Amino acid sequence: MLVLTRKKNQSITIGDDIEITILAVDGEQVKIGIAAPRELEIHRKEVYLAIQEENSQAAANVSVAGLQDYLKGL
Repeated sequence: MLVLTRKKNQSITIGDDIEITILAVDGEQVKIGIAAPRELEIHRKEVYLAIQEENSQAAANVSVAGLQDYLKGL
């Protein structure tokens, strides 16, 4: 893990397309701004993990017969 120290209004870049800027620091909270291409999904980690869990559960509930029925309807 790369650890960087930044102050308010300072940024870091990731590749050519992503810039992360520190907008405010208030106690233990840091407000950040992310400039990235619109097609790139950005989530808080807890939201990302919840999406992954939902996707895993949905995939586990798919049966071959159900998938065949779905494909017949297309």
